[in-house]
Amino acid sequence: MSAKNVDKKNRFRSITVGFRVSPEENKALNKAVALSGLPKQEYCYRRCLNQDVVVQGNPRVYKALKQELSAVLAELQRIEAGNSVDEELLNVIELIAVILGGLKGEEQNE
Repeated sequence: MSAKNVDKKNRFRSITVGFRVSPEENKALNKAVALSGLPKQEYCYRRCLNQDVVVQGNPRVYKALKQELSAVLAELQRIEAGNSVDEELLNVIELIAVILGGLKGEEQNE
């Protein structure tokens, strides 16, 4: 028998919550989860319960940031060629800026 699934306060998690998302929402959610460095479950319930999502710098977060910044650069080059900026790109740039700002603040406090 497997171990009980408990949180940091030793509360047993016995209830399952599920919801449907569009492919676009799934893509945006996966980007946010990757950039947070948290497991998807932890990220989702922190956001649902309006708790802070604190990003801890680690190799996985830095890799996700590098990949997203590469994608942003490609989009900006596309825009430079005369195309328009879409809202999804602006949301990703804003999320990256918040994370990098937090990491910069974290490094200054050490």
